[in-house]
Amino acid sequence: MRVLYLTHRLPYAPNRGDRIRAYHTIRTLASRLELEVVSLVHDDHELAQADRLRELGVRVHAIAAPRVRNLAHATLRLAGRRPLTHLLLDAPGLPAALRRIVHERPPDVVLAYCSGMARFALESPLSGFPLVVDLVDVDSQKWAALSQSSSWPKRWIYAREAQHLSDFERRMAQAARSTLVINERERDALRALAPASHLVVMPNGIDCRPLAPGAAAEERPHVVFCGVMNYTPNVDAALWFSRNVWPAIRARRPDARFFLVGSDPIPSLRRLQTPDSGIEVTGTVDDVRPYLWQSAVAVAPLLTARGMQNKVLEALGAGLPAVVSAQVFVGLPPSVHQACRLAVSADAFAKETLSLLDLTGSQRRALAASADLERLSWESQLLPLYRLLSDASAAAAIAV
Repeated sequence: MRVLYLTHRLPYAPNRGDRIRAYHTIRTLASRLELEVVSLVHDDHELAQADRLRELGVRVHAIAAPRVRNLAHATLRLAGRRPLTHLLLDAPGLPAALRRIVHERPPDVVLAYCSGMARFALESPLSGFPLVVDLVDVDSQKWAALSQSSSWPKRWIYAREAQHLSDFERRMAQAARSTLVINERERDALRALAPASHLVVMPNGIDCRPLAPGAAAEERPHVVFCGVMNYTPNVDAALWFSRNVWPAIRARRPDARFFLVGSDPIPSLRRLQTPDSGIEVTGTVDDVRPYLWQSAVAVAPLLTARGMQNKVLEALGAGLPAVVSAQVFVGLPPSVHQACRLAVSADAFAKETLSLLDLTGSQRRALAASADLERLSWESQLLPLYRLLSDASAAAAIAV
């Protein structure tokens, strides 16, 4: 079986949520079928990683999505009906690349990662092939939530995106043989848009072995939050925690330190790092694990969150209990709930974080170990995808 996999970001290195899931999808499928990957790339550094994917035994095509051009086009087309998500992922070289692939190696199935790539699967030259979409999250719901908490003009832009993207998500789910989402909440949201579509819950996994700490648990009161630091929900979460929670923690624990670990921190986040704040903003790091291993507690204070937060699973795998918002908690698998503390306000976040810092390192590590991560391996979580692709291919063959 030949599968063409479309991703909106080259899935290497697997150091952010969207890359991680796509990377493990490739690893899971590469030994079972003939896989050809078409990925949009957004800078030269990303382009340079294509050979690392080829080492997995797959064909890889990296197609430039010019950021400045796309941003200008999106701004000019705000009055239209196309989702900005799609306008920002335009790639001038993609149609020709897809035509060559279809001519030389026509796929049995197209697998599209997220709605931004599913739209290419619904257009020529791919529209005649059976489609499976790994939607992961119903992004229109995220934009709707952001529109409620933002000021003008972002409120209008986010509401526009929610409306037009939900229209596309409905059409996409109706056209796909199967649409994958990460948990029951996302399934229910998509079912409300497209009741007759075939929806499958396929959660994220975790690779525990490289996360396992090799040294004793950290005793110092170090708190960590990981994420891409120019992504609006992460930015809002980091600012909210730093301004509304961190002062109460420092008042009780003056020696506490807060690590904001992730690429591309915006200026308002960088300004949080001052000599007396106890906050360190790292920017891009080669490996987040050392920051996890030198921390005592992880936090995920996202006020807008869809799907499942990999950052929480990774923290638990690294031996850290986590304090999480209600929006994050509801997306986590029940098997990890007992290793997490739920906090629904700034006071609760401070209280729960301080209570974990008051434990010994070995007690915190034991709490993190109470999460049942073993059955959340990527292979076990993603293996059903092979059957869904096979079923889509077989159904299309019968229809012909």
